[in-house]
Amino acid sequence: MASSPRIDLVALDLDGTLLAPDETISLRNRTAIKAALAAGIRVVLVTGRGVDTPIRISKELGLNLPVICCHGALTKDFGANKTLESIPVPLQYAKPMVAFAEREALSIAVYVGEAFYRLEGSAVFMDDMRGPGWYEAPSLVEILTEAPTFIRFLGDESVQRMQREFGDLPLSFRVETWHDFVECAVLNRDASKKNALARLCADFQIPAERVLAIGDSRNDVPMLRWAGVGVAMGNALPEVRQAVRYTTAPNDQDGVARAIERFALPPPAKGAQAKSA
Repeated sequence: MASSPRIDLVALDLDGTLLAPDETISLRNRTAIKAALAAGIRVVLVTGRGVDTPIRISKELGLNLPVICCHGALTKDFGANKTLESIPVPLQYAKPMVAFAEREALSIAVYVGEAFYRLEGSAVFMDDMRGPGWYEAPSLVEILTEAPTFIRFLGDESVQRMQREFGDLPLSFRVETWHDFVECAVLNRDASKKNALARLCADFQIPAERVLAIGDSRNDVPMLRWAGVGVAMGNALPEVRQAVRYTTAPNDQDGVARAIERFALPPPAKGAQAKSA
């Protein structure tokens, strides 16, 4: 049996992956990341969130790579405070979508200028929408003086109405489901976690076969399949787990640490297991 390739970089999704359900990072996950860094393995966060949270977590964990945010639409070197890549939604598409949502009182958020904006008085669907990096505005159309990094349609009605009205536009529509909550991130077609990670790895001359990627969502699948070792979380949707070779424990059972221990750190520990044929 051929030995597994050496891992030079670990790419980690945040929500549902590195973060536990209460948005903390377990001691075992922290220890595994610290051991990977000590072994000379690079670690990068790849998330659908805006820049604030991944930058905070990267600093907390002692990571020194740029963060890949906004589903791959924005890569930020926070050490140099420099945007390495930005792939926004063209204004010609963004403005009509935002105007429609505002006119029809649909729940949306736009990410522009490295901040999230929602309409004043609109519904708050998750705790992070109350955190730093989120702002209310009387009109979202009026703040679109530049192309937004991405647009989020929140809730089933908003997602369905948007898809009926704008689903034929040449954009990328990433629908994610958490329990009974649905949202759709609208992005430039060139923006994806896989593409952003591939470009970052090329900068460091790291081939795909030496990358360990771990995630739980539909938008993680292309990245997981691109990486030499792609691992789905045990809490991922069945379609995500079925799309890749390996599955680890859920995010409330140190799934990230178990995968790092098995595939990146010697000696390997049992945890992430290949699905039976």
